[in-house]
Amino acid sequence: MGVFDRLPPMDHLRSEKMCFVQLIIPAESARVAVTYLGELGLLQFKDLNEDKSPFQRIFVNQVKRCAEMSRKLRFFSDQINKAGVRSSVRPALEPDIDLEELEARLGEHEHELLEMNTNSDKLQQTYNELLEFKLVLTKAGGILASSHNHAASAEQELDENIYDREVDEGNAYLLEQGVHQGSSGNSGVRFVSGMILKSKALAFERMLFRATRGNMLFNQAPAGEPVTDPISGEEVEKTVFVVFFSGEQAKAKILKICDSFGASCYPVPEEMIKQRQIFNEVSARLSDLEVTLDAGIQHRNKALESVGSQLWRWTIMVKKEKAVYDTLNMLNFDVTKKCLVGEGWCPIFAKSQIKDCLQRATLHSNSQVGIIFHEMDTLESPPTYFRTDKFTNAFQEIVDAYGVARYQEANPAVYSVVTFPFLFAVMFGDWGHGICLLLGALVLILREKKLSSQKLGSFMEMAFGGRYVILLMAIFSIYCGLIYNEFFSVPFHIFGKSAYECREKSCSDAHTAGLIKVRDPYPFGVDPSWRGSRSELPFLNSLKMKMSILMGVAQMNLGIVLSYFDARFHGNALDIRYQFIPQMIFLNSLFGYLALLILIKWCTGSQADLYHVMIYMFLDPAGDLGENQLFWGQKELQILLLLMALVAVPWMLFPKPFILKKLHKERFQGHTYRFLGTSEMDPDSEPDSARARHDDFNFSEVFVHQMIHSIEFVLGAVSNTASYLRLWALSLAHSELSTVFYEKLLLLAWGYDSLIVKSAGLVVFAFATAFILLMMETLSAFLHALRLHWVEFMNKFYHGDGYKFKPFSFALLADDED
Repeated sequence: MGVFDRLPPMDHLRSEKMCFVQLIIPAESARVAVTYLGELGLLQFKDLNEDKSPFQRIFVNQVKRCAEMSRKLRFFSDQINKAGVRSSVRPALEPDIDLEELEARLGEHEHELLEMNTNSDKLQQTYNELLEFKLVLTKAGGILASSHNHAASAEQELDENIYDREVDEGNAYLLEQGVHQGSSGNSGVRFVSGMILKSKALAFERMLFRATRGNMLFNQAPAGEPVTDPISGEEVEKTVFVVFFSGEQAKAKILKICDSFGASCYPVPEEMIKQRQIFNEVSARLSDLEVTLDAGIQHRNKALESVGSQLWRWTIMVKKEKAVYDTLNMLNFDVTKKCLVGEGWCPIFAKSQIKDCLQRATLHSNSQVGIIFHEMDTLESPPTYFRTDKFTNAFQEIVDAYGVARYQEANPAVYSVVTFPFLFAVMFGDWGHGICLLLGALVLILREKKLSSQKLGSFMEMAFGGRYVILLMAIFSIYCGLIYNEFFSVPFHIFGKSAYECREKSCSDAHTAGLIKVRDPYPFGVDPSWRGSRSELPFLNSLKMKMSILMGVAQMNLGIVLSYFDARFHGNALDIRYQFIPQMIFLNSLFGYLALLILIKWCTGSQADLYHVMIYMFLDPAGDLGENQLFWGQKELQILLLLMALVAVPWMLFPKPFILKKLHKERFQGHTYRFLGTSEMDPDSEPDSARARHDDFNFSEVFVHQMIHSIEFVLGAVSNTASYLRLWALSLAHSELSTVFYEKLLLLAWGYDSLIVKSAGLVVFAFATAFILLMMETLSAFLHALRLHWVEFMNKFYHGDGYKFKPFSFALLADDED
């Protein structure tokens, strides 16, 4: 193992080393110090006031002030969006202002804007009412004019005594009666006019009829266009109505019903001359109001533009101040010593930078006492922090979606940078489709600066965040596509001539008969002559299935090897002796041996049936292999490997729980103090122990946990190996689907002489390739590659039960605002 000791450490394999620190900050420099630490963004504060509610903390009033300013800023933002005002992308340069001045300025702007909104709403309501009044004058005037004409003709008929009978006063029409009486000066018929929602008109008429017992006449006319309601401000369909009635009681009832139905009543005079006068007055007032409203909107927009030019800067400033006071509320305040005490986590490399920040804070706050910064011991598990860049961040996010690594645990993202896009490409292998993915990734990368400053949709944001993952997936897809020799399912003679030719130059069925090998094998990838042959599918099935098993066994072995380095790094000798070694023996005695048989069969060209070999390795270990024997001593080796696999199972299951129990007893009986400093004796640091406290070691819980872990590994070795066959299945499905689209859409359409049919076939082929093969198949292969990493690879060594390092950082606030 001395070779491994001499290897240089991998920066990204382990999370950054962390230390638990304490800060003692004088009260006068606390705000400045926390502000500088927020700008640095490398210290995660611990909340020392968890038992206190937000209203019991020290700086609750300052937090409330910041929250109130945030509310005002959100109000300004809503008003700007509602008005459609475009604020400048780059805020206007203004001198820096402090929080008190900003608070006063925000209050003035809010008061001014609220006053303008109130006046504008009143003017708009008046304008809408006048518009309704104008419509009522137009429509109701027509109704009154037609009623007068009808009443006049009825009176003429009565005067001429066409009928030789008296009209009963109780059965006469109110309008006729009123006009008749009006003509003699004693008219008792009145009317109410107004507007009501079209949907309520029928119920309104029925209610009026019932309330007046039929002693009314209801006339209505549609407004003809959507009307803005003065109360709600929404555009609705309305109807103009005129109700004729008689008596004060009926009037009171009608007005109450109008009020309950939300109808707007407007006074319309009976005389046409007065109607025209009022109509002209209303039109003149509407013109004046339009001018006033336009002037008010322009003034309001100018005020919003002045606020909008500084809105982003003010929002960030308020967010920073609120974050500072929220952080200060996490500290303990010592009244007697006039200082704040804080604790938190920081990376070891950041200690010098934090000290520089604290020194600058002391100088800038003119404090007479410096800030004390020192390390502390703690039993808490440190947070996990990986330094990533724009290339590695997406791969780290893929791993973190499964679970955040424990502190100093091996990071699967280091290997996923290569293995993830490669396994994707094994399922997606087609260098034509890979080039399409590559072009899409290059567009995202070349427009990186522009896209990062824009607000993208959910799908585009996900694609942009994983642009470098897509780039590697595309590159590996081109590589695997060249191995499969598929360009939109079409093979090409890229690396030379095929190794096979027709036996006779005159033979026509070269794909099914008469092919002989005339030269060395095709230099790189699958020979193009396999395309269309009778043995194409069996050959590719055999190749991809065996290749999937080889890749699966290799990746699972990598996971177990990483568990060794993890256990060795943390000093867990028990995990090396009783987990790593038996796991390696079990996996490679069965599936490592299968991978070896595949390689030997490929190298020797043997016709042995590997299914038969593996099945009878268990059913009849001592049986004769016959024609399935691939090398000398194979039967003896199989018996040995089977025995080793059987021994590995109890090796994983029994020793570790009993050894832990023994060491626990020895420690608390005082027999061996030398184990106290080792991590293997500490149940809290044992990755696979019950994590029991020193005074509460539960042997049954530890044993059950180890039994579950062992059974899971034994069964998982079989299921995980079988799971890697998805590489073969999806690769075959992608290839066959691409072939169907090429042959049944493109070639079929190209066989016609019509240009329209050819164009339609090309368009359908392009859409099928883009939406099915380049989108759905890409997503499918991505999810399957994700599953192979999360379940088959990472469960061999990765616990993923840590928590992220979340420092107090202003940069994160700016990102959230963007």
